[in-house]
Amino acid sequence: MKTLACLLSWLTLSLLPPTAGARQSASTPLPAGVDKLATVEGISEYRLANGLRCILFPDAAKPTATVNVTYLVGSHQENYGETGMAHLLEHLIFKGSKNFVDPARQFKARGFEINGSTWLDRTNYYLTFPASEDNLKWALAWSADAMVNSFIARKDLDSEMSVVRNEFEMGENNPSSVMLKRMQSMLFDWHNYGNSTIGARSDIENVKIENLQAFYRKYYQPDNAVLTVAGKFDEHQALRAIAATFGKLPRPTRVLPKQWTVEPTADGERQFTIRRKGEVQLVTLAYRTLSSLHPDSEAIGMAVEVLGDTPNGRLYRALVQSGLATQVFSYGIDAREPGFVVFGALVHKGEALDRVRDKMIEVIEGGFAKEAATAAELDRAVEQSRTAYERALADPEAFAVMLSEYIALGDWRLFFYGRDQLDQIRTTQLDAAAAKYFVRDNRVLGTFIPDDSPQRAEVPQAPSAAELLANFKPQKNGDVGETFDPSYENLDRRTRLQTFGDLKLALLPKRNRGQTVNVAMSFRWGDESSLQNRNIAGTLAIAMLSRGTSRLSRQQIADQLTRLKVQGRLTNFETTHDKLPEALELVAQLLQDPSFPPAEFEELRREMLTTLQSQLDNPETLSSDTLNTHFNTYPPGDPRYHASLQERIQQLRQVTLDEVIRYQRDLIGTARGEIAIVGDFNEKVINDELLRLFPEHVSRSPYQRLDREYRSVPAQRIVIDTPDKENAFLRARIDIRLRDDDPDAAALYVANDIFGGHSGLSSRMVDRLRQKEGLSYSAGSSLSMGSRQPLSSWNVAVMVAPQNAARAEQAFLEELRRARRDGFTSEEVAAARKGIIQERAVARSQDNAVASRWMNFLDLGRNWQFSKDFEARLMAVTPSEVSAAFRKYIDPEQMTLVIAGDTRKGIANGRVQLTSRHSHDR
Repeated sequence: MKTLACLLSWLTLSLLPPTAGARQSASTPLPAGVDKLATVEGISEYRLANGLRCILFPDAAKPTATVNVTYLVGSHQENYGETGMAHLLEHLIFKGSKNFVDPARQFKARGFEINGSTWLDRTNYYLTFPASEDNLKWALAWSADAMVNSFIARKDLDSEMSVVRNEFEMGENNPSSVMLKRMQSMLFDWHNYGNSTIGARSDIENVKIENLQAFYRKYYQPDNAVLTVAGKFDEHQALRAIAATFGKLPRPTRVLPKQWTVEPTADGERQFTIRRKGEVQLVTLAYRTLSSLHPDSEAIGMAVEVLGDTPNGRLYRALVQSGLATQVFSYGIDAREPGFVVFGALVHKGEALDRVRDKMIEVIEGGFAKEAATAAELDRAVEQSRTAYERALADPEAFAVMLSEYIALGDWRLFFYGRDQLDQIRTTQLDAAAAKYFVRDNRVLGTFIPDDSPQRAEVPQAPSAAELLANFKPQKNGDVGETFDPSYENLDRRTRLQTFGDLKLALLPKRNRGQTVNVAMSFRWGDESSLQNRNIAGTLAIAMLSRGTSRLSRQQIADQLTRLKVQGRLTNFETTHDKLPEALELVAQLLQDPSFPPAEFEELRREMLTTLQSQLDNPETLSSDTLNTHFNTYPPGDPRYHASLQERIQQLRQVTLDEVIRYQRDLIGTARGEIAIVGDFNEKVINDELLRLFPEHVSRSPYQRLDREYRSVPAQRIVIDTPDKENAFLRARIDIRLRDDDPDAAALYVANDIFGGHSGLSSRMVDRLRQKEGLSYSAGSSLSMGSRQPLSSWNVAVMVAPQNAARAEQAFLEELRRARRDGFTSEEVAAARKGIIQERAVARSQDNAVASRWMNFLDLGRNWQFSKDFEARLMAVTPSEVSAAFRKYIDPEQMTLVIAGDTRKGIANGRVQLTSRHSHDR
């Protein structure tokens, strides 16, 4: 039976007058510091000045009484490494306290029955005893002393830990217990409801006594507890005894921590299998459900009864009566926060489980849609619940203990509220609740399969770092590189430039630690005519180069790259001094002699298709792709044309292996381009190798450089709907008629750094969107300047939650307007110049960056003097020049803005109201 089926809200009970139907007679005043709150059906609630709440249920039918203390703490409140702590503490409370050193002897001498239990949101301790004023006073005195004066001693933990561990081991012998523990962990990723109350074995064995004591002092206090007394006693005498014992405890000054973890909605079915020795098979299905305080919870509880009852339930008829299973069961986990329900079936060992699993899913997830809940089914479930309520109330002592479940939910009166709601339930509510929560993506399937030879992978304890290094004898002398000066002058002075026809070389040898060397290559081929409609074929041709040559298979190529210590890409990689000659020869072979195996081609096509298709709903990719598509000014087929994501997918499906082979045969050559090598190498040997390997392989097609030109693109605001995505991306772009050697280039470079270009946590965009308003993890701008054509692009990217996208857009635009209106300060400009210079100095100390930069310089006919001159221009710019450049080039009226995210979460509430999946506005 569910202890609480469900409630509209327990808060409605707070509307009852505190003294309604329960005013204390003027002739029997309450003890000092005691207030009466409410009375329901002869049961009264009081509150002490220290925050303790007391529930008194006098009933003289039997000569016994029960004292039950419920603490509002359970496994929900445990921290990492402390699972099982609430339950372990439950054991230690009975070990003695300041004024009751050995309570066990008194329990026995007085004929007390004692016990305790721990659950998700509460822990309770109860004493049942022969009714007498002396026994009641003793029980209250012990309970009060245990609340704040328990020893929680190291010696008791040492002995009781073994007892609790034995309890843990007992559960490990029970397939149902093992299944529940595993099920909980699969149902919850983050919430502590995913931890079993018994805890992890290692936590039980290793928990520190100091942690237990701190846990006890925090939660075992009168303002976090409810005392229940039920049975044969005098209410007024009991109140005086409570005031004399619990009333003396001080109200704590500490503030209890709030629990804020919310488990996200399940986004797909899960399943697991347990294989252990056993004699029975078990199939379970579990579904996350509502808090027991939610209005739909009662309907869920009744649906569980209709499905899982024996012998009248639907699962029993479908599984047991048909012979598929020997037994079925169901239960719900009542909790203050969203819990779960479990359905299970026991199956004979060795019998197939597939039919059982499929039938359970059919009955639970589709049953109410095929056959709505009947009045007879609901009446039977309601009557069973009503009987359970009546029986609970008929036994005050058991009721006092059971009331802990309702206290944990927030209020003991929920018991009566839930009982009285039974008549309000309708069959349509069951159908609706089942359709909403008993669904595939909310399902966890578990199976227990007996296995006499389980395949365990025991993970042994690792030695400590000190143990590993105890006998380690390191080499005294390590490999040492030269002290290299990365100044502009030294980079030019140490580099040897050479030309072999149309192939340009930059060789900078130097001694490096580890004898590392970096290579950067760029080969050029084709013109507008020969490259027409061949972008996708070219992409595949380059990707196929490392998948086989006439002499090497893909696996052999991979083995060679490993042997040669090559890290990186085919034409941009790092290796070592002695491996460089062979690495260059391998690169030449791959570029000049690929074999294009058909099987490898189809595998590559599938990989690329899968990768592209996986991005079709990715806000980051879609925002970027949409922005690039919008700024495309060339016709389809032109080598400079930007094919959209959907177009690339279609091209990839249609391209043939023959087209890819023809691209390599007609176009790819190594006689024209740039090669830069920086690091530890023999200059003469490598120079001769380069001359031997690359200049003779000439492309069959004529070459003509193709650059994008500046063309005006109309500004737009574009919104892309990406349903069910938790993140959104805002991007913006302006194309600018500017080249890196123009007079305004240095000033705009500094302006961008101040506004959003700095890589750290200091820029105007970061200050506003992250530091001040907390809207974005990543926000910034970038400036890409052309070196040949007067075409530069200013780009903005902001990662944001969809519900914050409108605010982020507004904040970005406000900062943009502020920068244009007010400009930049002298302090900002000075800091930006200093930071830029330092960043560029760091880049020059990285061999791979130097190699890539030299490769670009070779193409442009420049050297490091250009960078030095650009830095001089940077250092000379004034705040007025920086501000003027930003106003001149960063014009919001020329800016295209793209937002990709789930429009249902608030994106549409920005500057434009959406009417379709893709919306454009300006």
